Amino acid sequence: MNIDTLVVGTLQSNCYILSVEDKCLIIDPGAEENKIIKHIEKEQLTPVGILITHNHNDHIGACNILREMYDIKSYDYDNLFEQKHFLNPFKFQVIYTPGHTSDSISFYFYEYNCIFTGDFLFKGTIGRVDFPNSSNVDMISSLSKIKTMDEDLIIYPGHGDKTTLKQELKSNQYLN
Repeated sequence: MNIDTLVVGTLQSNCYILSVEDKCLIIDPGAEENKIIKHIEKEQLTPVGILITHNHNDHIGACNILREMYDIKSYDYDNLFEQKHFLNPFKFQVIYTPGHTSDSISFYFYEYNCIFTGDFLFKGTIGRVDFPNSSNVDMISSLSKIKTMDEDLIIYPGHGDKTTLKQELKSNQYLN
C-alpha cells in the first residue's frame, strides 16, 4: 500500500491518499480539493471511498465536492462500527478513539501495521480536549487502547509528522 500525504488548508491538516494498484482511499480531505484531485489524476487512481477521523471542518472541508465528483461514499463515526471493514481492496479496523471529539475514530490498517489517528494522537502530544464535545476521561480511555498495540505501529496523525508507537511510548507524556 502506498501512502501519500497532502498538507492542506490554513490549519495544515494531513490528507492521506492510500493506494493499491489503481484504487485509492482518501482520508480527511480537509481543504484544497483541487490539490487532492490533481494528485489523484496524476497518479491515475480511482477513489473507492473517503474515511473521516472526526467532523472538524479542517478534516472534512473538501469531502462533499470529492464525494460528488467521484460518486463515492464517505465513512465516519456515524456509519462505521468498531470492527474490521473491507473497501475493495482495502482492509482496515475502526477503533473508536473519543477524547478530542466524541466522534473521533482511528483507522488501523492491520496488514500494514499503520494507523490514522486524526487529531486524537500526534507526534509528541494528543489532541485538544477543551472543545464542547471533548472529554479528558474519554481521551485517557482511548489512549489505553493504543498503548497495547504493536510498538512498531506507524502513526499517521491529522497534523504534523508521522511517528511510531515505540517512539510515543518513550517520549509522549500522555502515553507514560
